[in-house]
Amino acid sequence: MTRSGRTPSSSSMPDPGARRLSVVVPVAERPSPLDGIYKEFSRPLREVGFAAEFIFITTPANASLLSTLDKLIDQGEPIETGIANASVGETGLLSAGVAMAAHDLLLTLPAYPRIEADELPRVVLPVVQGAHMCVARRWPRKDSWLNRVQNQVFHAMVSSLGGRRVRDVACGVRAMRRDVFEALPLYGDFHRFLPLVALRDGYQVVEVDTAQHAEDRQPRIYSPGVYLRRVLDILGLFFLIRFTEKPLRFFGLVGATTTLAGGLIMLSLLIDRIQGQAIADRPLMLLGTLLVVLGVQSIALGLIGEIIVHVNAPRQKGYRLLNPAELDQLRESGEEGATNPETPTEPGTTASERSEAEAPPHPLTVRGSPR
Repeated sequence: MTRSGRTPSSSSMPDPGARRLSVVVPVAERPSPLDGIYKEFSRPLREVGFAAEFIFITTPANASLLSTLDKLIDQGEPIETGIANASVGETGLLSAGVAMAAHDLLLTLPAYPRIEADELPRVVLPVVQGAHMCVARRWPRKDSWLNRVQNQVFHAMVSSLGGRRVRDVACGVRAMRRDVFEALPLYGDFHRFLPLVALRDGYQVVEVDTAQHAEDRQPRIYSPGVYLRRVLDILGLFFLIRFTEKPLRFFGLVGATTTLAGGLIMLSLLIDRIQGQAIADRPLMLLGTLLVVLGVQSIALGLIGEIIVHVNAPRQKGYRLLNPAELDQLRESGEEGATNPETPTEPGTTASERSEAEAPPHPLTVRGSPR
């Protein structure tokens, strides 16, 4: 990977007391002019006291797009650029950009506008206050009905299979701590599921309602291959969240189902053969045999997966220890719950309603913007 950039001039050096932030911009699909992205989104961060460096990282195919930043770099703006030595996806670009980052507070930003620039400080603030990650949610949506339908279908599939509720995982504007990003296992196209993977590993994820950018409202229709890849990514997310540590449950269920179906077909053919009917030339004979073989192979795959998980178990942790600040926060919330008087119960309230009202909040905190 090649890297370029210049040391900021003394006039543009940040205040030593300012909060430092690294903004990582992977330049992949449908990028806008990068100099415009920097000028628009660096201003509100600077106005509220963030000393933000911008890191634009791309592939050789898009290397020419970085030339629009040369003038800003010559002027001493805190900009770094990098070019991967091979064609990699957005997940690889994000990882390379984070490796180049100089600060522990990170903000990922698409190379095209998603939210209004003035909303960026509200995305970063929850992480400054102690959250592990904050996700921008474009709300209210003002784009075309086609975009909204695609978004609703996508998130319905993610919620049903992934088991977590994040209402705008496709936005791409996320603030997080560096150690959180480095601890999450990311590969392929899983960058868009970063908040869901963080929730799975026990991190606190905050979702903030932000105004949608005017340039993000145009109707978008993708090729059938893109939609197919999204479905496959969601299936991969489903397996990652539910069955990473217990693959036999997934492959065993599939294998048992197909083996049972094949066994029932073979049993019916056996009964026909006992009754004197010929079965050698019947297609059901081939179908039943195929299902039994596939079922046995699926179960064998699950067993191999269990062996791999068992061998690697000593080097893997299925938990995350709370740091001292999180422990203090947990104790404070426990003390408040112990000292506060019990909420009075209204007449006619059922036990399930009372237990639901007393249940702890979901780890995904949702904050709305003041209107």
